[in-house]
Amino acid sequence: MNRFTNKLPFQFFVLSLLLLTSCQNPQQKEEFGKATKELISLVESDPELKTMLMASIEKARQVNPDRNTNPAQNLQEYYEFVSWSETSMPWALLKKEDYPEIFDNIFQSICYFYFLVDQPLPELENLGLVNNSLQYAEPFASWLTTFSKTWGEFLDSEVSWNDKYFQMALNDPNFGLQNRWYEDPSNWSSFNEFFARYLISPEVRPISSPEDNSVVTSFADSEPQGVWAIDGNSNLIHPDGVPVKSATLNSIAYLIGDDSEYKDAFGNGTFTHSFLNVNDYHRYHFPVGGTVKEVRIIQGINPTGGILQWDAENNRYAFNPTAKTGWQSVETRGCVILETKEYGLVALLPIGMVTVGSVNFEENVKPGAEVQKGDMLGHFAFGGSDFIMIFQEQVSFTLDAPKQENSDSYKHLLMGVRLGYLSKR
Repeated sequence: MNRFTNKLPFQFFVLSLLLLTSCQNPQQKEEFGKATKELISLVESDPELKTMLMASIEKARQVNPDRNTNPAQNLQEYYEFVSWSETSMPWALLKKEDYPEIFDNIFQSICYFYFLVDQPLPELENLGLVNNSLQYAEPFASWLTTFSKTWGEFLDSEVSWNDKYFQMALNDPNFGLQNRWYEDPSNWSSFNEFFARYLISPEVRPISSPEDNSVVTSFADSEPQGVWAIDGNSNLIHPDGVPVKSATLNSIAYLIGDDSEYKDAFGNGTFTHSFLNVNDYHRYHFPVGGTVKEVRIIQGINPTGGILQWDAENNRYAFNPTAKTGWQSVETRGCVILETKEYGLVALLPIGMVTVGSVNFEENVKPGAEVQKGDMLGHFAFGGSDFIMIFQEQVSFTLDAPKQENSDSYKHLLMGVRLGYLSKR
């Protein structure tokens, strides 16, 4: 499934019905959720931030004045929207036929959340941000992580799961619950337990060539995005000729982390990554076997990593990824350095994208641990996600996963199937 055409239900836009009747004062903080209260305090104590947030909301209103698809059109309504979102569920609770103007698409809903704060602002130009929008600017960027964690706390709670929500997931074929891949649903007492569900058995995800490390398997149910070369200075080289500077957003050393002894180990190597959609199995596994050398969680922020636009012709939000292939390095991420016997070091980096701030490793994934291809590495909490893999210069990685018909895009892969192969240079 393409990351831009996901058909999962969501309810962000149900809030438009509430917003139109709201008349609360921003100072009445007891009416708002925890993250919203923090945002109000932040905005009211920072006149420049308040001016930019109001300008961003106004620009979004000018781009899309339709309240059915853009309900938060001033600062007060934005506070209401954010507060409601803190305890929202990723489901459409109202029937589509009753409210035809409300989107039933989770990707569209997340796009809207970030669309409001991804409007270009002249005050943020030439500051070295991914885009000159609030979602990348401090202190708002850090607040977005606060919001994600607050929402995650709700999705970890028992309030976020019941039989009605289970039936919604069961009736949506995108989740694959009909395939009998997963554990007994009685194990799920929260939305995130459902989201990070276990497989019923390893047999439902057989591992390709388990004893042959030259065959690299898909680390998760995901869609491969491509392969990029790394230059001698450990910077990504984009295949279509986009200039790559030594800025941190393009730096493999920055991606791995300045506090890692392996940050400079991947010059002239190879970079590949795959995208996990929100309906995918969200546990990730080792794509090759070896010895764990280093395990770290690197805290980041939670932007979209792209440009969000309103497509008036098709009545939907459109997401355009930035040309800088290193944008993932601003996200919360994990980093595991694995040493293989035949092919040197491999860096494995699960990336918590957008509304995901939760990257988790298994307890047994520690330095010195011996792992086999297909062993479980960790899991994400709610949201779309990404997984990066980096190889050293002494090997060549060839991505030979099947492509979509008449397209350069790759087909969606299940965890454990062949992703590509390694050969020594």
